[in-house]
Amino acid sequence: MLIPSLRHRDANHHPLREDGDYVLYWMIAFRRTHYNFALEHAVDRAQQFGKPLVVFEPLRARYRWASDRMHTFVIEGMRDNAAELANQPVTYYPYVEPKPGVASPLLHMLAKKACTVVTDEYPCFFLPHIIEAVKDRIPARLELVDSNGVIPLQLPDRTFTVAHSYRRWMQKNILNALLEMPKANPLAKVRLPTLDRLPTKITKRWPVADIEKRLAPGGLCEIPIDHQVKPSETVRGGAKAAHKRLSRFIKHDLARYSEDRNHPNEQATTGLSPHLHFGHISAHEIVDKLLAHEDWTPNQVSAANGKNHDFWNTSESAEACLDQLLTWREMSFNRTFREPDTYDQFDTLPEWALKTLRKHQSDPREKTYTLDQFEAAQTDDPLWNAAQRELVRNGVMHNYMRMLWGKKILHWTATPQQALHIMIELNNKYALDGRDPNSYSGIFWTLGRFDRAWGPERPIFGSVRYMTSDSARRKLKLDRYLERFGP
Repeated sequence: MLIPSLRHRDANHHPLREDGDYVLYWMIAFRRTHYNFALEHAVDRAQQFGKPLVVFEPLRARYRWASDRMHTFVIEGMRDNAAELANQPVTYYPYVEPKPGVASPLLHMLAKKACTVVTDEYPCFFLPHIIEAVKDRIPARLELVDSNGVIPLQLPDRTFTVAHSYRRWMQKNILNALLEMPKANPLAKVRLPTLDRLPTKITKRWPVADIEKRLAPGGLCEIPIDHQVKPSETVRGGAKAAHKRLSRFIKHDLARYSEDRNHPNEQATTGLSPHLHFGHISAHEIVDKLLAHEDWTPNQVSAANGKNHDFWNTSESAEACLDQLLTWREMSFNRTFREPDTYDQFDTLPEWALKTLRKHQSDPREKTYTLDQFEAAQTDDPLWNAAQRELVRNGVMHNYMRMLWGKKILHWTATPQQALHIMIELNNKYALDGRDPNSYSGIFWTLGRFDRAWGPERPIFGSVRYMTSDSARRKLKLDRYLERFGP
């Protein structure tokens, strides 16, 4: 095995079959052709057996919050993958399910002829349940590969609860992890036999996706998904868009990241969270290109101290960006992977947060809003309404505004449990980076996860960190943001 062993595990005990017709890569989370350990392992298996490689990228019709927005983003990624793989020794098989359940037998049919099935290990939303449902039913070995973050999911021996302790642990382990980078292009200079075609009985029943048709106006109208949630007005899916955004960020925005990223006017964030969520870009690639831009070498690091600065000894902005990627994002994956059944449950908040929120649950609220009012941005706060409109229109929300957005929902609902339900519903329905470990952690942070008790104790919030729109208006540059996302 050429990929790091901690990145790989077998989901079942079916034998590898040297007499199979091909190796099947079932691409369900890391929807990219670069910096992808799963694709790299599938290529290695195909070379090992001297067999063709089939890359099967499906899109289900039945998943919660399925909509034109989410479907379009994924299919835009399929378009890029099709172009990237067109001249490679690979059979690319994108499939868009027309109705729920139509594709249920498809993986089984493909696996019948496979030497092995390689797929993506992603610890959130419905994907772990799919793996559990099919692992013993498909007639082939099922191999799971972790290409989620720079630190392997299996490396930490505990669940971290605060950023300082995770950061200190990460700082002790990150250099070794950086020595085990995925290949930038797993298919470069690779020679493999190719299939003349997939079995006709498969492609006739489950036709290869007509990607351009699906991306044309009305191309999704026959699929029973939420057509009210339109594609983003500003964010396009796919590896090409992700790489373009990363290049722009490093060239034009990185220098001002530490100073301007909290100001909604300035648009100084990476903007890559949707592409990270859908696997169109890798955290490895972002870190690799960021450190290369900084002319960084490993001898620059300081001793691990758990601080969010002066470890990498790069520019202040690069240090801040690396902390977001390698501390906050990966700590979220650590918790979700190690405690997969509880990451979205209110009762798993820290004990101090549960105690203070329950103590203040009956505090009178000056005003409350329903889910429908929140969704329609019908509060009395123009700043909160602007954040909600940004989410609905674009499928993204400015990082600082998302924190304030969540805190105000807690302030304006009858119970913290109801606040959590509303945050999850709105975020997962509209946000392109929703349904993700990092996104869930951001929501739960507003209720105390990964945080500490703050004083003074306040109504409704208790000791949970308090944020207000008035404070945001005093601290942040907001005039252009409010104009852009006004009513």
